Amino acid sequence: MQGTERESMEYDVVIVGGGPAGLSTAIRLKQLAAEHGREIGVCVLEKGGEIGAHILSGAVVDPRALAELIPDWKEKGAPLNTAVTEDRFLFLSETGALATPNWLLPPCFHNEGNYVVSLGKVARWLGEQAESLGVDIFPGFAAAEILYNEDGSVKGVATGDMGVGRDGQPTDQYQPGMELHARYTVFAEGSRGHLGRQLNERFKLDAGKDPQSYGIGIKELWEIDPAKHRPGLVIHTSGWPLDADTYGGSFLYHLEDNKVAVGLIVGLDYSNPWLSPFEEFQRFKTHPSIRGFFENGKRIAYGARSITAGGLLALPKLVFPGGALVGCEAGFLNASRIKGSHAAIKSGMLAAEAAFEALAADRSHDELASYPQAFEASWLHDELHKARNFKQWFKKGRTVGTLMTGIEQWLLRGNFPWTVHHDKPDHLSLKPAADCPRIEYPRPDGKLTFDRLGSVFISNTNHDENEPIHLTLKDPKVPVEINLPRYAGPESRYCPAGVYEFVKDDDGADRLQINAQNCVHCKTCDIKDPTQNIVWVTPQGGEGPVYNEM
Repeated sequence: MQGTERESMEYDVVIVGGGPAGLSTAIRLKQLAAEHGREIGVCVLEKGGEIGAHILSGAVVDPRALAELIPDWKEKGAPLNTAVTEDRFLFLSETGALATPNWLLPPCFHNEGNYVVSLGKVARWLGEQAESLGVDIFPGFAAAEILYNEDGSVKGVATGDMGVGRDGQPTDQYQPGMELHARYTVFAEGSRGHLGRQLNERFKLDAGKDPQSYGIGIKELWEIDPAKHRPGLVIHTSGWPLDADTYGGSFLYHLEDNKVAVGLIVGLDYSNPWLSPFEEFQRFKTHPSIRGFFENGKRIAYGARSITAGGLLALPKLVFPGGALVGCEAGFLNASRIKGSHAAIKSGMLAAEAAFEALAADRSHDELASYPQAFEASWLHDELHKARNFKQWFKKGRTVGTLMTGIEQWLLRGNFPWTVHHDKPDHLSLKPAADCPRIEYPRPDGKLTFDRLGSVFISNTNHDENEPIHLTLKDPKVPVEINLPRYAGPESRYCPAGVYEFVKDDDGADRLQINAQNCVHCKTCDIKDPTQNIVWVTPQGGEGPVYNEM
């Protein structure tokens, strides 16, 4: 609250975000400090109530970066328990499936040596490793504000005030936020980070880059019939239920203990405002080649998250005075491999090494130029360079994308001289509803397919209903005056949690109702809103979903 004096704490490095990127940054900093006999103060702020609470990913993990960070990860009990045993790639029509022979799959679709994991469990384990090295981890504290020095460099962050009522006034539970000052601040919020977006605008980090591309990933965790369980089986599909002009694909991963993770990723550059990613995912599970896995099974978890998929050509400048971006905050995910965790870990390590070098030289609040230089010399850059055109080709449709990915990744093995750019951000891709075919989705059956509210319930999402709404509108008139008549109110369909509803007032007038308590923090609204009128900001720390095994 304005006028309230906040306490402050001083660190050498403050890290915003307790996912694989942020925790790897912290671990590497402490490792270097121990190797050189130095003391450095490092803290990690995590908006979830515990480390891993807000982590959601497929996930198949390439252990390369983890082995560099913690060579004895197996002996230390890292929860990478299920090695990939088989890859399958299917092209789906509405009623059939065409399997691609493994010898025809490009290297980016091969998963030998990788592991099917719960990324939330991996994050919790990384958190334990960080704490054992002396990192201060503060879960349940959301970084809500960037602090700046007089020269414009980043000074640190402030956590959000707690106990503020819907009217913006303090309640009897009010506690002011805390300021955390640092010589360097590393931002690792994940895809479409709230503070990262501000940094991008302030420092023009995306100048000269392709517009960032995003997708929404919707995922369920099932416990299935043991007779149908194949530990280590990895299935990816392309095609139905999405049309040929809509980027996307599914995953179905068999973990341990008869668990299966299933999900659909839909590119947020889709053009038909009638499309609902959530409903498309429910429809996907009914395919004859897929539904059999779930018969006599039980759905036990649900969640959704945006992914940053633009790759190397959309990667912003990684550093600015006083800080750096790592992981999906920047956009290191390799969309062609459907993997980002190894890139998050590696980017965190590179940023940590640059920060430690600066601290050893008694520097502060300047640009960590050696971080992007080290990235450009790394295997991660080589990997992303080979995949640089993947998302750009798919913006030209599935047929072109599939053909050119095959040529570049299989025939030429990533060694090609051309680079394909695009210049249209995702939010400008929607066409007027009147120009698009309306999509009618079937009702859920409650056994294989489900509705949004029942899904949100098993995401364990919780927000204080009295706090200020964290889904803010720049102009409250825009949803009814622009989005509803022109795009048929796409907010009600692209949100996977039933947050946005158009309802009638007593006088029959339309209004947008925001059910903020349902929000699973996927950030899709912040990305896809065609007028960029919706801005996602942090709610009180500790709130949101609790993804125990996702």
